[in-house]
Amino acid sequence: MIPYGRHSIDQQDIDSVVTILKSDWLTTGPVVEKFEETLARKVCAKHAIACSNGTTALHLAILAVGIKAGDVVLVPSITFLASANAARYVGADVVFVDVDAETGLMTAETLEEAISNNKQKNLKAIVNVHLAGQCEDLEAIHKIAKKHNLFIIEDAAHAIGTCYLKDGKYYPIGSNAFSDITTFSFHPVKTIAMGEGGAVTTNDPEVAKKLKSLRSHGMIRDSNDWQTHPSDVGPWYYELQELGYNYRTSDVNCALGLSQLEKLDAFKMERAKIVEFYDEQFSDHPFIKPMKKLTHSDTAWHLYIVHINFKNLKSRAETMTVLRERGIGTQVHYIPVHMQPYYKNLYGDQMLAGAEGYYSTCLSLPLYVGLSREDQQRVVNELIKNAQ
Repeated sequence: MIPYGRHSIDQQDIDSVVTILKSDWLTTGPVVEKFEETLARKVCAKHAIACSNGTTALHLAILAVGIKAGDVVLVPSITFLASANAARYVGADVVFVDVDAETGLMTAETLEEAISNNKQKNLKAIVNVHLAGQCEDLEAIHKIAKKHNLFIIEDAAHAIGTCYLKDGKYYPIGSNAFSDITTFSFHPVKTIAMGEGGAVTTNDPEVAKKLKSLRSHGMIRDSNDWQTHPSDVGPWYYELQELGYNYRTSDVNCALGLSQLEKLDAFKMERAKIVEFYDEQFSDHPFIKPMKKLTHSDTAWHLYIVHINFKNLKSRAETMTVLRERGIGTQVHYIPVHMQPYYKNLYGDQMLAGAEGYYSTCLSLPLYVGLSREDQQRVVNELIKNAQ
């Protein structure tokens, strides 16, 4: 079976994890800190805080910028549920932003329109999702956000290794050059894997301190930050000043993450070659159209998405079923979140033409390190044969 995505694990990765299993630390220890330092350097951020997964990273980011009940967060409708759900976890409301029907990305124009249509609401932040690994015009979105005094949280679950290009300069996603905070996911189908894992990057030391506290129940161990100073204190003492969570990750996960980070550039190059091959194969096809590529995004591709006009061909369900029967896995990324029953019950029916147009035609094809050229060609041949 050719899956739509999978991890790439080699002996170095296995040896890294085995070393930790034989050590004195399994849970949050020195390897977590080493992973955080290495990740921060890799994405040119001042601070990185590792956590249990990409969803907890988003929740921590929402908490860290102070979003609370009564606030409103703008989220593109084409994304995984967590991008919107994280706002709901703190009691905030969500305004769904439309996207470019070709890229699935929120644009400066769709963001401005959503803000204009919701001026009466208490808008506080934007979650800017980098679907498939590709980023939109970050500077343009940043200008709009600052004009309206909005925080920017980059949801880079798909985008480790991607850079934004502006005036000949490369800005790594995670550097927060045009945002306040960035979140990552290291689920096994992502570009690098930790088994399960996530991270948040920031350039603000106070935000970093808050993220570390919230990740571990809200416990404050530094005496300089205590609100009370009882006489009977010792190395056991800590304070709880606000409610936190058990969102920690382990040395085992971070050992794998460290080993995988060393391969990130190579992974990015191999994925790019597969994307280039697919693009060439589908370039002149009348029914299958590769996702539009943006010149300002030096993309580390997490997904390979094509657009197919299923209305005039076999249905998407039929196409996916036949491909699966022939040993090829595909997926849909994503059902527009504004169409989910939970959000329809909250906010009523909404019409977002770009998101719904994107969703009606999108299909994710296999893309992962280790996918052979023979299997790539097989994917192309079977899709062309069955999507008409």
